[in-house]
Amino acid sequence: AELRKASKRLSCHKRYKIQKKIREHHRKVRKQAKKRGHKKPKKDPGIPSAAPFKEELLREAEQRKQRLEELKQKQKLNRQKEHEKNRKLEAKKNAATIKEKAGGKESSGKFKGKTKKTLNKNSKKSFCRELMKVLEASDVVLEVLDARDPMGCRCPQLEQAVTSSGGNKKLLLVLNKIDLVPKDNIEKWLNYLKKEFPTVAFKSATMMKDKTMEQVTKRHARVDFSETSQYFGSKCLLKLLQGYGKTQGKAIQVGVVGFPNVGKSSIINSLKGKRACNIGLARGVTKSMQTVHLDKQTKMLDSPSIIADPSNSALALALKSIIDPEGSDSADVLEGVSAIINHCNKQQVMMHYNIPDFRDPEEFLCLLAQKRGMLKKGGVPDIENMAKLVLCDWTGARIKYYSQPPGFQKPPPYLTEQKIAEMQEGFNLNNLEQENSNTIQALKHPSPASSIAFQSAGMTNGTIEENKVIEEESKWGNMETSKEEEEDEEEEFTESDDDDVEEDDDNVKEITRKAKPGEHQTNPTNSKEQRAGNERSRSLSFSLDKPADEDDAYDFNTDYM
Repeated sequence: AELRKASKRLSCHKRYKIQKKIREHHRKVRKQAKKRGHKKPKKDPGIPSAAPFKEELLREAEQRKQRLEELKQKQKLNRQKEHEKNRKLEAKKNAATIKEKAGGKESSGKFKGKTKKTLNKNSKKSFCRELMKVLEASDVVLEVLDARDPMGCRCPQLEQAVTSSGGNKKLLLVLNKIDLVPKDNIEKWLNYLKKEFPTVAFKSATMMKDKTMEQVTKRHARVDFSETSQYFGSKCLLKLLQGYGKTQGKAIQVGVVGFPNVGKSSIINSLKGKRACNIGLARGVTKSMQTVHLDKQTKMLDSPSIIADPSNSALALALKSIIDPEGSDSADVLEGVSAIINHCNKQQVMMHYNIPDFRDPEEFLCLLAQKRGMLKKGGVPDIENMAKLVLCDWTGARIKYYSQPPGFQKPPPYLTEQKIAEMQEGFNLNNLEQENSNTIQALKHPSPASSIAFQSAGMTNGTIEENKVIEEESKWGNMETSKEEEEDEEEEFTESDDDDVEEDDDNVKEITRKAKPGEHQTNPTNSKEQRAGNERSRSLSFSLDKPADEDDAYDFNTDYM
């Protein structure tokens, strides 16, 4: 016979007894809570208004807060440096392991060729190779310039290569994004640039309709592409190219070149009237030469972006999207944003972002982060992510800014009067001027008050030849190794710096434990080092909050009787 499982049911006597005990326990807890009463947390009453030295006490409290925040930021920077150092060491180890694996696999020749292709696809060397292919194959080269900073988008190395190549090769300037610049400013730039090269005013379409877009518009009737799909200046440019082709009596190839995010692929899409090339805000969307047939006589050649030289200023590197907001270090992004803000009109920046006055770019980022709610734990402004957002806005088409052309015309040394005349041969310049004025009149332009005045850094140097890129990469590699060696040598100094930070923490704690304001006790047994540390912390605090002309001396006239 199988044994039955024991029943879990309780007898009624036991169950009622348990319920009674629970009721008694709850009653006891309620009774004790009544005796204790509900105590509210005491609020800090603050300093009474009748107390003497009230202003000094409030000032000291603010200074203590600021000192603590500064110490936190110092410690955070030190942690970030250590993290970057560790990341570099890990990257070195990974690179060494990858090289070892690649060395083992390079036994067969077929495999060798495949690895080379995959490695060189996104490298600077391959970009330069594809760019040189476009320059050699094209009869007319279009250098695309951003109308907000045309001088900064010009590459002297590219212009010199085209003008000195011979073979009746022409160079045209296309002033793109003219809808983001005031009308008077565009006219000034056209008058300045046409004295060197034939210049076309253009507004490309940022989004072209294709089959997928047509399906979307059928499903959702509210989708509006009126602003993004409009383009101006395409008829003028087509007429100019077709007229040049007729004078030559043959089909021509037109290469489109320029720095990242100036709108090279968008111009080809606007000339074609539909989406023929991929476009995007990120740099490096076009990685190889692409051919687009406009008609039987004209063929467009899209090219990768010109690689800017690392020796350029931080402003040039930031605006040419060389400093990648997502990929690069936060220090490079902050440097780029500070360079941009320092070259702008301060009042117009304040009006555009709707923020109060600021002393430096770091304070600007703090105020903007607080306004947009980009805060870290504890309400600290997230400066790093805010800097990335600001940089994305400036490299894209969101911010409307403009720069003034130079006061006097001074062509570069490679542009002689003979070269300028050669570049203008075969083009109908009178018709070009009229068409440019028509395109400017047809567009809506922002007023100078609603856009930001910007000071350009001049032409941006670029690398076109493969050999130069290789030399630069080796130099940068040597520089990185030397920097890492210096960092290893300076580890001892960083440890001493950490000790200084700990001393500052102790000083702050001592200040917080201060006695009443009237009592000033001095200890004669204190060492010289402690006195120097206290003096340093006091000078730091006063230099932060107080202006230079404010005096610390107590005014006896304001004492309370």
